[in-house]
Amino acid sequence: MKLVILEPLGIDMAALRAMAQEAVGDRMEIVCYDDRVEDTASLIERSHDADVVVLSNFKYGADVMSQCPNLKMVCVAFTGVDHVDVDYCRAHGITVCNCAGYSTVAVADLVFGMVISLARRIPQCDAAVRIGGTKNGLVGFELEGKTFGVIGLGAIGQRVARIARAFGCTVLGYNRSPRTLEGVEQVSLEELLRRSDIVSLHVPQTAETIGLIDRQHLAMMKKTAFLINTARGPVVDSQALADALRDGTIAAAAVDVFEKEPPIDPAHPLFSAPNLLATPHVAFASQQAFEKRAVIVFDNIRKWLDGAPQNVIC
Repeated sequence: MKLVILEPLGIDMAALRAMAQEAVGDRMEIVCYDDRVEDTASLIERSHDADVVVLSNFKYGADVMSQCPNLKMVCVAFTGVDHVDVDYCRAHGITVCNCAGYSTVAVADLVFGMVISLARRIPQCDAAVRIGGTKNGLVGFELEGKTFGVIGLGAIGQRVARIARAFGCTVLGYNRSPRTLEGVEQVSLEELLRRSDIVSLHVPQTAETIGLIDRQHLAMMKKTAFLINTARGPVVDSQALADALRDGTIAAAAVDVFEKEPPIDPAHPLFSAPNLLATPHVAFASQQAFEKRAVIVFDNIRKWLDGAPQNVIC
């Protein structure tokens, strides 16, 4: 059998090969690519004779997999799998596993980096002091005493809720299926939006969550509220958010994710909106997270080879 790692996974290539070898021993031939390609022809060329492929967050669809007759497992080095044609895999008996949990700490860290940057106006302060300015007009607010709404109470949402409580926030939570979490008042989506000073999104991209935060829901929020999206771009209607920032429906937003992976078109509607902090889908990416991810990837493959697959999506 053949294992093909279709792209670097953010760690040293020698270490990556060593981890792969330790995981599979002499049970698989190992091929590691040290660059990332996303076009269909190149992906077919790289994976056409693979039994197992490893990839992170680029599209891997039926157009590629239909040309890979040996394919038995897709190991997604990512939490979400919406970029992989899971229906095709299910129909053709291909196991799909993900790496849930590797980025929990990294994403939660960035959420609060974004929140504090907005609350204390750090980018504006930096710009002002560089041109001889002062704090005039740039005084922000503390998180203590604010109401922090968390939409999606999976592992990342739960960590965000715990950190918000440590800052002295009142924490509201909304989850499709109710969860019992200490110190989190679970409410409807509409109540959370109406009451929260800060709203942070932590839901997967599904048919039900695309457009979850639309013009109508943005209008429910306080005019002083912040929206933070480190989940998936399509969960928020970008044009509606841009309009909400322009007309003062909400005060500010921070966005790490868009409708597609960066690079993002400079003409994207959010980039011309005021009071927006944007990052290039970096929330999941820390040195420690990449190391955790590689461990999970090869543990997934080892367990699959042993007949006891874990982190199975289908």
